[in-house]
Amino acid sequence: VQLVETGGALVQPGGSLRLSCAASGFSFETTTMTWVRQAPGKGLEWVSTIDSLGLSPDYRNSVRGRFTISRDNALNMLYLQMNNLHGGDTAVYYCSIASRADWITGYRGQGTQVTVSA
Repeated sequence: VQLVETGGALVQPGGSLRLSCAASGFSFETTTMTWVRQAPGKGLEWVSTIDSLGLSPDYRNSVRGRFTISRDNALNMLYLQMNNLHGGDTAVYYCSIASRADWITGYRGQGTQVTVSA
């Protein structure tokens, strides 16, 4: 099993980023996937979950309306489009094999750093 996140960067407040996660070694097309993040000095935090068909995405309240989770099952890719970023979004972002219920214990990749700063 391998999850490789890319797309993190330094971005100004109000900016946008698109994170990608390349998945391999498991049946991606039948697996619910989740994005989680960890801000400096804080614990792991659930961000968003998408089911295997890409239906009914779920978001934490603080990112709803700004972030969009999506997937391409043909390419085994998971995405997180992040718009109108602010300092509270600064974190290492991980994609995870997990549902909304078990996100804290899900298998994660190595993460990608997102820093929002002027």
